[in-house]
Parts: sequence; structure tokens; C-alpha cells
Amino acid sequence: MTKRLLAMIAAAVIPVGVLVVGAGAGEAAQPDAAQPDAAQTDAVRTGPVRTDKGLVAGKAVGESVVYDGIPYAAPPVGALRWKAPQAARAWSGVRASALGNVCPQQPNPEAPKGSDAEDCLYLNVTSPAKPSVKPRAVVVWIPGGGFFSGAGSSYEASKFAARGDVVVVTVNYRLGIFGFFGYPGLPGSGTFGLQDQQAALRWVQRNAGAFGGNPRNVTVAGESAGGMSVCAQLTSPTATGLFSKAIMQSGSCAFNWADNSQYPGQEADSPFVPVNRVEVNGKEWAASKKTALGCKPGQSMLQCLRSVKAGVLVDDMLQFTQIGYGGTAVAPYGPAKAMKAGLFHRVPIISGNNHDEADGWMPAFGEIKDYPKLVADMVGTKKAAQVLQHYPLSRYASPTAAWSAVTTDRIWSCTQVATDQQAASRVPVYAYEFADKHSPIAGPGQGAAHATELPYLFRLGGYDVPLSATQQTLSNQMIDYWTTFARTGNPNGPDRPHWSPTGARSISGLSLAPTDQSGISPVNLSSEHQCDFWAGLGS
Repeated sequence: MTKRLLAMIAAAVIPVGVLVVGAGAGEAAQPDAAQPDAAQTDAVRTGPVRTDKGLVAGKAVGESVVYDGIPYAAPPVGALRWKAPQAARAWSGVRASALGNVCPQQPNPEAPKGSDAEDCLYLNVTSPAKPSVKPRAVVVWIPGGGFFSGAGSSYEASKFAARGDVVVVTVNYRLGIFGFFGYPGLPGSGTFGLQDQQAALRWVQRNAGAFGGNPRNVTVAGESAGGMSVCAQLTSPTATGLFSKAIMQSGSCAFNWADNSQYPGQEADSPFVPVNRVEVNGKEWAASKKTALGCKPGQSMLQCLRSVKAGVLVDDMLQFTQIGYGGTAVAPYGPAKAMKAGLFHRVPIISGNNHDEADGWMPAFGEIKDYPKLVADMVGTKKAAQVLQHYPLSRYASPTAAWSAVTTDRIWSCTQVATDQQAASRVPVYAYEFADKHSPIAGPGQGAAHATELPYLFRLGGYDVPLSATQQTLSNQMIDYWTTFARTGNPNGPDRPHWSPTGARSISGLSLAPTDQSGISPVNLSSEHQCDFWAGLGS
């Protein structure tokens, strides 16, 4: 990637788990929601819970108890940088509930000052305060952020846990150059972040019972890069037995993008690439940095790189944001090919997108004056006429709206549909589309853009964003769908429309919107987003 493109990515993408309310892409606006109630979050503390490494204290938040900052693996520092996660050390006494470090990342709305703290492999547990006779289902949330930003601590789950009667675990994992670096001869190249996620899932197997959870009833869930991570775990042999259900929001095994489609000058690619490509990238990057990093004569490159301060490596976070497959048991196959071949764990799935995913990336293109040229730059001049006929400018309010529809369908919706088709022939798949065009975290002029469903499930950063009465009802219904699915493998129940699993050829599910818009209603996602057209175009 060029430096210009890296800067555009960092500035234009909507960070998953945004703490920005009503801000445009790249703006670091302050939330206009109320601050968390200190009396709720700090005044009441619960008795300690014993984990396999020591006692942890909790604190009451609403109708839940939260246990923040529990280490699930040893700090991956020094000689442990770019190695498989190792066991955390036991501690004496009672560990207080306090958020752990976010993993190294450049400044963004979730980490305004950035981070260079490699001691970051922490998770947070939220459990309903009321007692339960039976062990509860467990939802493990993998945060998104393009594999270069984000943190589990951004997703405060007290309402989700209490209303849904589930235990929620949100996790950090190594990002960017720390999580997906590769180098010839380096075991685990391109997969350290995935290995962290599995270490957290294994922690859940050992410790869920202490928090009232059932380790035999675990749902792994995530959004954006988190959704792609979930799909990678679906196809990972070393994840066998770690979960029994999966939720993929705006991210799938088939996710990929065409030339110039998310950012001007971007080359077609995927978040999943052969491991040798990751290793070549790492070798070339290391060679270009050898002098600047001060490597000593006779010192191996990996020894040198492991001795470099984390803050230096953070500058190149975005050089390594792709999962390498083919080199380890963690990711022996490309996830898209594995799904197509049926090489995935047989568990029920919820899978979906937002109706206007690409709206958040439109600022990267500025004022669009030549829509046909953008299309030609993406698919080539020979195929451009077909796309322009299928997406005529006259159908849309502006060239920006037309371009957003094209890239939403091509990049996001139809790649999700492709994974759904492959999964639905073997397991129940509940497909959906979030369609509220007035989410409180949508930027000006945006519809149901990428990540705008998140405040309907979580208190982002611990804040309650302002939801209207109909949006609050939708939030309750979504939590009910998600948590009933986590408990039973079927999302249906009272006070919400019936949700049927999709067929395998044409993907149908539910459109999720408030009643003052279209409400919750059936939708054929394959036709809504022209997926047969894109499959035939072969772009």
C-alpha cells in the first residue's frame, strides 16, 4: 500500500465500535449522550469470582455485573512478540474490575491517543445480576476495526446480557503488525490475532461456569473484521469444540473488494491471503526498515524486530491487516474456498449486513462528478456498460448515492450472500439486513451505513446513545433475536416477527427497521442487492 492510501484508510473508514455520535467519517466528535452513571458503575461491587488463575471482583452496571480486564493470556512482549499466546500467570488476592489496555493501534475514536501497550490480551465478562437455576448461554464478542483498530472494552454489554439472560465476553486481540505480521520461517505468520481469539475461547471453556455460563453453549459473534474473524474461526480446525453457534455482522469468508472500489487507487484484494504473500510483505518491509531500526551486525531480523519498541512498530500498523492462510493448522485453507468445499464447523449461523454499508466510505471520493469513470475504474471499460445499465444514474438522488449502491452491493452484501449460500446448504442460516436509515451514529447524509447497528446491541464506550421510541423497540427486538439464538440456535420468540432460515440458492431473511420506517419485514437479499448480476459479471 502507498502512504497516501494508508492515510485515506485511517481517515475515511468508520471505525467499528465508534464513540462518535453524528460525526462524519474521520471526525472525532464527542458523544452528546449522557455520561455513564457513576453510582451505577462504581458504587456497588460484588463478591469475587474464582477463575483458573485467581479471584476477580465485579461491579454492578444496571441489571448486570461486569468483570473487566481479566487476562486470558500472557503479555505478548519481548520474546513472546509474534508467538502463539501463552498461559497467563496466576495472581494472589482479588483482582479489581478495571479495563485492561487496548492493543497497540494508531489514534482513532476508540483510542484517541492510540496505544503502544502490548500487554493487552484482556477480556471482559458481563453476567446478569439476577440468579439463574441453569447455566446461561455465553456470547463471545470479537470486535472489528479493519484488523488495525478496536477493543473489546468499547462494547459495554450490560443491557444485552440482562435483557437476553446471557453471559457476554468481549475480547481484545493483537492487531495490525502485532497480530498479522509474517516473515519466512516465522511459525504462525499472519495468524497471531486469530490465535488470540481462540485462546480467549479456550479461556471461556475453562471459566464460563464460574460466571454462571455454560461452556457447552457458546456463540462466537463479531462485526466487520470481527465478522470476518468469526468466519475464519468457522473454517479453522483448531477452533473445533470452542463454540456451537456463530453470528457474522458485515463480514464473511467471501469478503473482497474490486479495484478502486473502497478508496481511489486501491487494488482488488481480500482480508484473506496466502501466507507466503504475508511473509514476502514482512521480509520486504523489514529489509526497508533494517537501518532505521538499528539492527546490530549478526543479529537475526526477528531478534532485531522483537527488540524494537512497540511505539516504533505502531507507525506501520496498516502494513499488516490481512490474515495469512495455508501456513498453520489455525488457517490451513482460504476461508472462502473452505466454505465452498463445506470445510466448516456445522453450527447455526446469523449472518447479515447493513442496507447502505458503503455510505461511510463516500467521503474518500470527495464530490463525485464522473460516476461512469468510477464504474469503469472498478470493473474495466468492457463491463462498465453493464453496470451502468443495471445501476443507472437516473435511479438515484445523486452520483454519490449511485456509487454507494454499487459498492455496497459488490463489496459487502453480495459477498455475505455468497457465504450464506455456501453455509445454508448444510446448516440453518438466519439472514438479515439492518435498515434503519437514521441511526444516531450515522454521519450526515448517511443511511444504514457500516457499523450503525452497533448501538442497538451495545452501549458503545459505556454511553447510551439517543434512540427514539421506535428505535428503542427495534433495539429490544434485535437483542431478543440475537440472545434467543444464542440460547437455542433459533432466534424466534414473542413480540417480534417470525424469522425463517434461508434457502441455499436465493438468500432471504429479515429487514430490520423501526416501525416508523419499513418495520421488520421479509427481504430477499439476493435480489435486493443484485447478487445474481454481480455473480454473472464475475467482477
